[in-house]
Amino acid sequence: MDKKQVATLNQKWSLSHRHHMTIKWQNWSQDADVTARDASLQARASIVGRIGITMLSCGTGAWRVRDAMDRVARSLDLTCSADIGLISLQYTCFSPEDSYSQVLTLPNTAVNTDKLNIMEEMVKNFQNDFAFLTVREIHTMIDEVQQRPTQYAPWMLGVAAALACGAFIFLLGGGWPEMICSFLGAGVGNYARALMGKHKLSTVASIAVGVALAGLVYMLSFRLFESSFQILAQREAGYIGAMLFVIPGFPFITSMLDISKLDMRSGLERLAYATMITVIATLVGWLVATGFDFRPAAFLPLGLSPWALALLRVPASFCGVYGFSVMFNSSQKMAVAAGCIGAVANTLRLELVQLTTMPPAAAAFTGALVAGLIASAVNHYNGYPRISLTVPAIVIMVPGLYIYRAVYSIGSSQIGVGALWLTKAVLIIMFLPLGLFVARALLDKEWRHCD
Repeated sequence: MDKKQVATLNQKWSLSHRHHMTIKWQNWSQDADVTARDASLQARASIVGRIGITMLSCGTGAWRVRDAMDRVARSLDLTCSADIGLISLQYTCFSPEDSYSQVLTLPNTAVNTDKLNIMEEMVKNFQNDFAFLTVREIHTMIDEVQQRPTQYAPWMLGVAAALACGAFIFLLGGGWPEMICSFLGAGVGNYARALMGKHKLSTVASIAVGVALAGLVYMLSFRLFESSFQILAQREAGYIGAMLFVIPGFPFITSMLDISKLDMRSGLERLAYATMITVIATLVGWLVATGFDFRPAAFLPLGLSPWALALLRVPASFCGVYGFSVMFNSSQKMAVAAGCIGAVANTLRLELVQLTTMPPAAAAFTGALVAGLIASAVNHYNGYPRISLTVPAIVIMVPGLYIYRAVYSIGSSQIGVGALWLTKAVLIIMFLPLGLFVARALLDKEWRHCD
């Protein structure tokens, strides 16, 4: 072997120095130039596993990942059995002659509905459009999806969070001063979080820094408003809205959906991850609020008639859901679709609470059910993944205000009050995915079955 061949071989098999070592899929398969259907078991299994781990990296739940792996496996004449978690999966592919197993992991978890939409289209059309490509060509296409840059720069994600949290605080009962201060705080906080995420800094650090900056900016802007425009001190309660951009809507919702399908490993891991983010965010927010002596309190009355309030809730709900959808890296069309669904579902939920005796948890179930039904219709029409539409539409229903008040009260040794707020929050959080589950069970015959 000459020096050129040795250099090429060394370059081909150079080892990754990352903590989660990078797999060089193109160089690993021995059947790179063979069509996928005719390749070896090892090469075909690598395609199944890579599609699964790519879907998992987009933030979708275990049921959807397993469904994608099953579809691709069938197209390649394989039987697949997979065990899926939050950032890892173990799977075995069986052929008539042999079986092959792999363990794949991710360095982090995130939500990327744009990539998820592309991968779902690829899986849907794999039998007809991809199974007869070479193994190398399929891996190249997946490379392009994985290397696809996010659609929005960090400053755009800051603006999206600002829009979402400004609308969020109005829906909670805040007025213009609280909305403006929340807009500024959330914008700066999520910009910092996105910038830290771009540089691969840890999730815990980015959440803590983002929430702390959001709280500080809210406090400073509120003091400026207070001194310049003589606004009432009771409006300080809106500082909670500035940190609501960190609500872990995707892991919360997908955890319950996974548990409902008995994907216990994935569901419990996602629930633990969502709980970690919530605890960190609320504790940091509590520390910042304590430093400024801010307390969570009831918002001052807006003085609007029921009709005016209902009409304003529609655009506010749209803006909130649209902002969250952009933070999930949805395309503009997908974000607008999710915003329209949220405008209907969340306004209905709020009106049910205000105009009837329906408990907030039951109203949350109704709102989520309506969101799920509309999302199924949109999915049938244009193929957008249901979860990319439903989660942004109902994440605005997650009771971040209740959770924060619970932590604040417990931190202030008011255990009974904290337990009350926490119980209210847990009830709503449990009913949101239940509404989506019912909607999916009604309209998706595959979801209704456990086999």
